[in-house]
Amino acid sequence: MKILLTTTSYQDCPGDHHALLESTGAEIVRERGPLSEAKMLELVGDFDAFLCGDDEITRAVIEKSLPKLKVIAKYGIGVDKIDVGYATEKKIPVSFCPGVNHTTVAEHVFMLLLALEKNLMVQANATAAGEWKRMTGHEIMGKTIGIVGLGRIGREVAIRANAFGMRCIGYDLYWPEDFVKAHNVQRMDGITQLLRASDVVSLHTNLTPETRDMICEASLKNMKEGAILINCGRGELTNTTDIAAALESGQLGGYGADVLDQEPPPANHPLLGAKNCIITPHVGSRTFESVQRQAGMATQNLVNLLKGEKALAQVNDVPPPAALI
Repeated sequence: MKILLTTTSYQDCPGDHHALLESTGAEIVRERGPLSEAKMLELVGDFDAFLCGDDEITRAVIEKSLPKLKVIAKYGIGVDKIDVGYATEKKIPVSFCPGVNHTTVAEHVFMLLLALEKNLMVQANATAAGEWKRMTGHEIMGKTIGIVGLGRIGREVAIRANAFGMRCIGYDLYWPEDFVKAHNVQRMDGITQLLRASDVVSLHTNLTPETRDMICEASLKNMKEGAILINCGRGELTNTTDIAAALESGQLGGYGADVLDQEPPPANHPLLGAKNCIITPHVGSRTFESVQRQAGMATQNLVNLLKGEKALAQVNDVPPPAALI
């Protein structure tokens, strides 16, 4: 049996997940993802299972992987890079790892927000270069934060925003009534109302055809001049060209993101070096604590499915295959 392992944080961090994976007795082929569709097509065809990150597992990749591929185990939450519909059609279970990285991603949101509001990068870099550059920043207490998407991560952001003395507003199609009452989150009627009322906007919604380019030239005009935008969701939720233009004009006061539309980005990516912009390399969930939770759950999902048992969490309603181990 052969398993393709592509997620780098899984491979780079120690923990019990390594022994659990080895206990399958499978040959483990290790690659450094995220892998493009073209690279996946080069590799696949002889694997029983994928333990993947944000690799492009398209219809073509799945087709080439058949009939041997039996399991797709996602390390993480987002499955927008996987053709789940086609996997379901071909009776391939797709597991994932909800509830394992909400704490660390929410912390990352505030790291980016505070760094932008306090001019951290400019001042720290100047000091390291022997300069003494003192700038005037902003407090976040009393500011209004608009949270788009109140799933696990969005809710953790709200909890921390309350601790900082911020006013929380939110928008989600699935409104968590008990949570918002307990944590003073005011419901907005739509994205436009939220953007107009927010000093800070934080994106935590899934990437779908409807949410792609959610923040673009048109929607940016609804934001307060100088507002801050944080994106720890998916790079494609924002239009890169429009974000860069809004930063340059000052319409957008700052952009902090852990995700890009191209990862890793080309050297000429418009947001690299853009004014008042901080980009981190998709590491919001990459802490030793979170990696062990994610890796442990992803591997247990994989092992369960290979044994012909139910995964701890699965995206599609497909029964496990006949036991392979």
